[in-house]
Amino acid sequence: MMAENTIHAMVRREFLEKLGVLSLGAMVAGGSAANRSHAQQSRTNPTWEPVSDRKVRVGIVGYGVCKFGAQFGFQDHPNVEVVAVSDLIPDRRNGLMEACRCGKSYDSLEELVKDPKIEAVFVATDAPSHARHCMEVLNHGKHVMTAVPAVLGSLEQAEQLVETVQKNGLKYMMAETSCFHEDCYAMRKIYHAGGFGKLLYSEGEYYHYSPTPIPSYKEWRVGLPPLWYPTHSTAYYIGTTGKRFTSVSCVGSNAAGYAAFAPGGNKYGNPFSDEVALFQTSEGGSSRMLMCMGVFGLVNETGRVFGEKGYMNEMNYQGTMKDLPNLARPALPPSVDAGGHGGSHGPLMNEFVTAILQDREPIVNVYEALAMTVPGVIAHQSALKGGETLKIPQYDKA
Repeated sequence: MMAENTIHAMVRREFLEKLGVLSLGAMVAGGSAANRSHAQQSRTNPTWEPVSDRKVRVGIVGYGVCKFGAQFGFQDHPNVEVVAVSDLIPDRRNGLMEACRCGKSYDSLEELVKDPKIEAVFVATDAPSHARHCMEVLNHGKHVMTAVPAVLGSLEQAEQLVETVQKNGLKYMMAETSCFHEDCYAMRKIYHAGGFGKLLYSEGEYYHYSPTPIPSYKEWRVGLPPLWYPTHSTAYYIGTTGKRFTSVSCVGSNAAGYAAFAPGGNKYGNPFSDEVALFQTSEGGSSRMLMCMGVFGLVNETGRVFGEKGYMNEMNYQGTMKDLPNLARPALPPSVDAGGHGGSHGPLMNEFVTAILQDREPIVNVYEALAMTVPGVIAHQSALKGGETLKIPQYDKA
């Protein structure tokens, strides 16, 4: 009987392999050890070398529940001078001054941006204010880096943001953490080196178990449509390829029965704590992206990519490319910690600062930021319409 069961298991495995539906974990576990070790060996961190001896004069706004104003390490970068900080709440403002070792503060962003000494601002305010605050910064002649998302549910603000960036010609960057996760950054390098070919399918998943809403300014998180906060997921396709989502069908649920998503439970009229979207991509492939708050205890940002010439999960690459590029994220100054969200905070800050010093576009510029954000807005519309397939507007350069 045991032998018969073994034979059945082997036949079933062969059948599933031919269909291409064997679990990714099994495929990776049974894949080429040579390719896996090669991916591991291709993460040689170079020594940090400054690109300039100039200091970028930075203002930082926002020190809420996540303390993001100080979490990205601007105060520790040798090419940065933190000139002033701001938060609307005095205790938080004082805490941000202390954390950033800065002796100057303003009562609001609107006051801080008038300081002629400041040339760039990090916006770590409440999500509903991100687009408005970034436009305020840009209109005062300063570069801006913002926490995610670029806009919160507003297509009108997406259009206004692009117009403002184009009009001012300044650096705009969204600090999407997944783009600088070790795996997603490596996927980007392999993709652009040709190691995947076209992506036929990809997945991005953002789980943030939250049976009760996280505290937030004016309770903006209470009942928030999940895919209005999509970028930790969508970065696993957009951030890897630089390509676009073109249409979407999405389903939502509140299977866990959270009160914030019950009728009348939130100001958004949103009934969903969890949303799963299936996107069509500009490469002709498909992509499944989700944001879920109901999976017990799980807080995670992850993704996988599957292409014509290879696939990748975490740091395990399987494919035709034999000589992988260096997959290491850019080196950081010794004084800068990689930080949270998978060691992405420091690299994101360094990318913004370096883009200013080198006068180049940052990796997550306004076009990439909206390509990661706006599809989630349309996905939520689809979920409210029972999964109807909807087209996604594009905001790229003409």
